[in-house]
Amino acid sequence: MYFDSLCAAFARLPQVEALALGGSRAGEQYDEKSDYDLYVYCTEVPQETVCRQILAESCSYMELGNRFWELEDDCVLRNGIPIDILYRSLSDFTRDVASVVEGHWAHNGYTTCMWHNLLHSKVLFDRNGAYRAAQERFDLPYPEQLRANIIRNNLRLLTKNLPSYDVQIKKAVARGDLVSVNHRTAAFLESYFDILFALNRMTHPGEKRMMTFLKAQADILPQDFEETLNALFASLFGAPQSVPGILDTLIHNLADILPEAYRDIERGETLCSCGSRNPMH
Repeated sequence: MYFDSLCAAFARLPQVEALALGGSRAGEQYDEKSDYDLYVYCTEVPQETVCRQILAESCSYMELGNRFWELEDDCVLRNGIPIDILYRSLSDFTRDVASVVEGHWAHNGYTTCMWHNLLHSKVLFDRNGAYRAAQERFDLPYPEQLRANIIRNNLRLLTKNLPSYDVQIKKAVARGDLVSVNHRTAAFLESYFDILFALNRMTHPGEKRMMTFLKAQADILPQDFEETLNALFASLFGAPQSVPGILDTLIHNLADILPEAYRDIERGETLCSCGSRNPMH
C-alpha cells in the first residue's frame, strides 16, 4: 500500500518520465522483507521539498539527497520495509548502456550491470513509452566484441602486467599490509567475476549473490570454483601468506576454461589494449 501510494505520487510529477522497480522485487526471488529499489527517471530531479512531501506520506524514516554513488533518497516505509529511491536521467542512462552494448566498451569490473538493470527492471510507469523502447533496443544477443573486450581488459588487470592485481596483492602480503590486501583482492574479484559473466554471455547482476547466479546459470565455470573462492576468503586475514598461491590457482583454473584466443594469460604474453574505465555502481 505505502509503496504503491509513493509511486503514484511520483508519477503525477510532470518531470518524471518513468518509474522502474529493480533488484529482487522485480523478479520472483524475494520475500515480504526484501528491500525496494525504485528508479525514478526524470528530465529534472524534483526539488527536495517536493520529494520530502511525497515520502513523508509513506515513510517512517527518510535520508534525502544521498550522493555516495548515485543521487538517491534512502528511506523506510511505514510497514518497516527499506526503500532506495534513485533519480536518473533516462537519456544519460541510455547513453551509458549504449556505450557498452553497442560501443562494446569494457569497464574494470561490473561492465554490464546497467544493461542488466535495464533489462530486468519492472516498468511501473512509462509516460511516453521511452523506457520500454530502451528495453526493446537493448534486448539483444550478447555482442561477441563486447565479450572479447571484457575478457581481454580484465585479464590484463588480473595478471601478467606490472600494475596487475595479483602483483599488487603479493607485494601487499609481503609487507604485511592487510588493508591493501583486502582492497586489491576486492578489485581482483571485480575483474574475475566480470570475465566469468562475459565468458558465459550473461549480463552482470551487480555486487550481490554473484556466486549464486553463476552456479545456477553459467555453463562454463573454473574447476573448484566455489571451493577456491572460499579458501581465498578464509585466508585473507587468517592466513594471508596463503593468498598468493590461491590467486595463482584462481588464475590458472580460469585460463583453463578460456577459448584459445585468450590463452595469452598462461603464456605470459602482453594482450592487446582495449577500452576501460572505472566501474559503474
